[in-house]
Amino acid sequence: MTTASTPKGERRRQALVEAAAELLIEGGFDALRHRAVAERAGLPLASTTYYFQSLDELVMAALEYHGRAELAKGYELLDSLAERPPETLVELVLDQLLGPPAPDGDFEAVLLRYERLVATGRRPYLRPLMLELGGELRKLLLATFAAMGVPIDADRLEQLIALVDGAVVNALIEVDPDPRENARRMLRRALG
Repeated sequence: MTTASTPKGERRRQALVEAAAELLIEGGFDALRHRAVAERAGLPLASTTYYFQSLDELVMAALEYHGRAELAKGYELLDSLAERPPETLVELVLDQLLGPPAPDGDFEAVLLRYERLVATGRRPYLRPLMLELGGELRKLLLATFAAMGVPIDADRLEQLIALVDGAVVNALIEVDPDPRENARRMLRRALG
């Protein structure tokens, strides 16, 4: 990677990362192309190869940027828990696992989120990053449960994550899918 050693260079590199993250969220890995990222960032096409040795390096930077931004939002939610009633635990967990509810419906946003997760399996260079971000998400979820007065252990958390994942995947194949509602129903039952 070429280092962006000037403030202007840092701003350009960051603009490319943010543009790539937006495209990744909107259209998955297939949406990430040098030209699309440069156009979204409002920069010349050559800037993508100047600041990143490969498209894979840009993808990794975008995924890390997006993942860390989501974790930061999750910790902001955790910091505001004193103002939330205990019955909001299910919604907090769903927000952290599925993202916040989309104004135009959750189907497309959740579908793209799961497509990104599954597609990561075909990109071995992303696995260490995804494992790191997944570990941080699990710490955040454990802290959320504890803050809401429902301490659980790591094994129980893995069961709940698997339950949500299964509920979402099953909902995505339904005729009239509502993945968040399906996950919400299953998670409420599991938490009693």
